[in-house]
Amino acid sequence: MLNKPILILLTLLAVVFVPHNSNADIGDVQQNADKLRDIGIEEKLGETIPLDLTFTNEKGEQVTLKSYFEEGKPVLLNLIYFNCPSLCSLILNGVADGLHDLRWTPGDEFKVLTISIDHTEDHLLAAQQKEAYLEMFDRPGIENGWHFLTGTEDQIAALTESVGYKFVWSEEAQEYLHGSAIMFLSPEGKISRYLYGVMYSELNIRNALFDAADGKVGSTVERIMLYCFTYDEESGSYAPYAVRIMKLGGVAILLVLGLFLGIFWLKERNKTNSDYRLDD
Repeated sequence: MLNKPILILLTLLAVVFVPHNSNADIGDVQQNADKLRDIGIEEKLGETIPLDLTFTNEKGEQVTLKSYFEEGKPVLLNLIYFNCPSLCSLILNGVADGLHDLRWTPGDEFKVLTISIDHTEDHLLAAQQKEAYLEMFDRPGIENGWHFLTGTEDQIAALTESVGYKFVWSEEAQEYLHGSAIMFLSPEGKISRYLYGVMYSELNIRNALFDAADGKVGSTVERIMLYCFTYDEESGSYAPYAVRIMKLGGVAILLVLGLFLGIFWLKERNKTNSDYRLDD
């Protein structure tokens, strides 16, 4: 019986010397490279999506995107498709986990739009997906803030192009090939931020919503905390901003020092007045 090193050597020799169609291999590589160029995200920060596009909501109603945008409320947009065998579920789970930890409620402070990129999917499937994900929350009103939409091929193409979301259908895999990111839009529909990956922390979502709302979301304390973080383009997330933290630390020290000196001055003043009355 052949030992393992000899088997490995024979395998390598077979790969090298067995005739094969090199032109076909080159063609496959080129085809795969072309597909890779056709998927991913091309950021279009500052541009506005076409709010007049019409989609079908989970109730089977025809709605325009504009109907989900209102003053003071940013929108979290994620593009997936409901029959996706793998990646889309991870993205949706990541969004759900981040929203679950968020104190703000979809519908109150912001909106969430989950839109299918597959024009063959219908509102019944969208309704099933919505029901499944809303079961993760024990928060009244969230059903009015997280919407699941489907659309025609033209409407989907117009929306995905406007946000730079590239995807292609793979006959071999029988699924859509696409990137993994969620987008944040201002109340006017302007693209404010992209977050990448399949896990979105409460902090990153809150910061991105705050940026998209142009400072109109969150309390004063939350705004001060968010001031300490800045968006890192390389990682596609938010990171502590050392300079701002040091500035806030310096202000805090000055306030404490001012309070201490004020108390000390008042004590000295009271002591002086007391000594003056005793001399009289």
